[in-house]
Amino acid sequence: MTWLQTADELINGDRAKDYGSVSENFQRIADLWSVVLGVGVTPEQVALCMIQLKVARLVNTPEHKDSWVDIAGYVGCAEKLGG
Repeated sequence: MTWLQTADELINGDRAKDYGSVSENFQRIADLWSVVLGVGVTPEQVALCMIQLKVARLVNTPEHKDSWVDIAGYVGCAEKLGG
């Protein structure tokens, strides 16, 4: 299975059942981050920040497959958000 296929199964499978729709979950995260940061955060910015988190980790361990899969998943989430 490719990284993209794995990411697709994750964002459209159990995670959707566990956390709700991408739009609901990322809006919830954006709302919480907005309070912590003291600035408005959008769901699309949540996706971008999560991608950057994974990139930062890959700088240290570029062979870590899960981070690559997660990046693909966050790109898929951004697409669902209309990005």
